[in-house]
Formats: sequence, C-alpha cells, structure tokens
Amino acid sequence: MSKSDNSAPSGGDIRDMRVAALKYNSEQNNAPMVVAAGSGYTAQRIVELANEFGVTVYHDDSAATLLSSLKLGQEIPPELYQMVVDIYLTILTAAKNSKKQL
Repeated sequence: MSKSDNSAPSGGDIRDMRVAALKYNSEQNNAPMVVAAGSGYTAQRIVELANEFGVTVYHDDSAATLLSSLKLGQEIPPELYQMVVDIYLTILTAAKNSKKQL
C-alpha cells in the first residue's frame, strides 16, 4: 500500500494491489494479528472502508504482501515484529507531527 488513497499501486493494476489490516490488544494477544487481508478489488474495498472509518492507512507493498499471506486471526510471527514496529512508529510520528500543526 502507499499513503492514504484507495488507488492501485503506483503504475499498477488494481488486481495487483494487496493489503492487510492489523489489530493489537495487549490483554488478549502476544502480538498484532491480521484482521483483514485481500488482493485486487477486495484490497481496494478494505482500504475504502478504512478511510471511511478513519483508520490510518500505511502503504508499503512489501509489507502488505508479507502480511496478507498470513491467515486471518493469526498473530504476526516474530520475524515480522521489526517491520510492524517500524510501521507503527511511522504512523505515530505522523500523528504527532499533524497535532503540532494544529
């Protein structure tokens, strides 16, 4: 995925688009888990719903490909922790910077 729009990957076909949505509840899970994933038009619809409900969308084609290959409800494996931490930090930094601009 790339910044928050619901278009196909840059220069690509919507059928090549892949997305994954994560959720983390420290009281219930040891790691973030995949709550939605898909490709093509399903991926586009997931992004549309995220935008509609104010869910932050972070675009990274490699991360989306890796995460969308996991099963729904599966916690991310330890080898993907650093990638997900980097994504979360980017989102948190962007949110903090946007609040400073207000």
